[in-house]
Amino acid sequence: MAHYPTYPPQQDHALGTPPSGAVPHPRWWERKGVQATALAALLALSGAVILALVREQTGTEGFLVGLGLAVLPVPLLIAAFRWLDRVRPGPWRNTVFAFAWGACAAALIAIVANSFATRWIETATADPSSADTLGATVIAPVVEESAKAAAVLLVFLFRRRDFAGVVDGIVIAGVTATGFAFTENILYLGNAFGTDQLTGTGPGFTSVTAATFFVRVIMSPFAHPLFTVLTGIGFGVAAVTAPDRGRARRVLLPLAGLLTAMGMHAFWNGSSNFGEYGFFAVYATFMVPVFGLVTWLAVFLRQRELRAVRQELPAYVAAGWLAPAEPFALGSLKARRLAREYAAHFGGRQALSAVTEYEECATSLALLRRRGERGRAGADFVVRERELLDALWRRQGYARAALAYGARAIAPPRPVFPAAPQGPAYPPYRW
Repeated sequence: MAHYPTYPPQQDHALGTPPSGAVPHPRWWERKGVQATALAALLALSGAVILALVREQTGTEGFLVGLGLAVLPVPLLIAAFRWLDRVRPGPWRNTVFAFAWGACAAALIAIVANSFATRWIETATADPSSADTLGATVIAPVVEESAKAAAVLLVFLFRRRDFAGVVDGIVIAGVTATGFAFTENILYLGNAFGTDQLTGTGPGFTSVTAATFFVRVIMSPFAHPLFTVLTGIGFGVAAVTAPDRGRARRVLLPLAGLLTAMGMHAFWNGSSNFGEYGFFAVYATFMVPVFGLVTWLAVFLRQRELRAVRQELPAYVAAGWLAPAEPFALGSLKARRLAREYAAHFGGRQALSAVTEYEECATSLALLRRRGERGRAGADFVVRERELLDALWRRQGYARAALAYGARAIAPPRPVFPAAPQGPAYPPYRW
């Protein structure tokens, strides 16, 4: 059992300033400014190159048509992953990085590597049809899933505090794959539009563009995210694995997730070779059930995080760090939302920011304590716990009133008992 502070700091500091003896945690861009600039430049260069390649293959008109159609599922998928991450939302910069990596860097790697490998196989075997089949079922899954997994690995290594569990792995992997699918859909839809232009097929349900749109955007917009989420699950399990279990397990778990993603991707790509209705059979009997299972797992893990908040934070209430109603309010997404609305209404943007950060820090504290109780916390457990407690204490001026309001708003109504029956009336006693 790890050691936990048993008393709150003295209130001898102004709101927004660290308490005496605390060292402010440097911001991300202050510590990683040079690295962030280099990474942004790399992604921008990759984006420019992939834009030129896709436009060259589809033509300007095909590119614009593909872009307009491919962007349609993106907001829905991003919103779904952000909804899943509501209990302890990761920074938006991680979401932007993951999407940009998938859409730019991973897509560029995939286009170059897949084209090179397919041409090499075609030259070696002198059989273009077998080269295309082998490239789609073997080369593409390995290259594409490895390229997408690189984003998850980077966040896992360099933004470790933002990668605390399986839900974080699912979100980062899913957003990365959403970006990758966005660029790939532009290419496929743009080429389909070019085919329709060459054959003189007008817009309609019988066009190649409509068929491609139906298969890739309507039927299976979740395909790429589903594959890569398996890699994210592997990294997420590794993140919550106790450090004393050895490095081998922390390496093998992400690798197992990556291999599973590659296998599922290969099975999906090869389904068109299983006969006339092989694609639809694989879709109905395999893809949809796996998608449902992964969705259930993600929602279950999110609910488990909320239970951890309700179960772990009362220890800090007893120590004086939190108000008695806060674990109840922080364990409810509805109460959290009402608290943020209350803060924004009465305190403006500053209060809203403080309450939002308070909720995030409290959730991180509860999950950290849960890992500590199970022996899975790292060597910096005490330091990290103190940082989170200090962050809560600095924001309590805004947060306590807002969370108290949220707790009252969702509290079940008190039962109303009927009045006790009155006995027979007696005349007043006279002396």
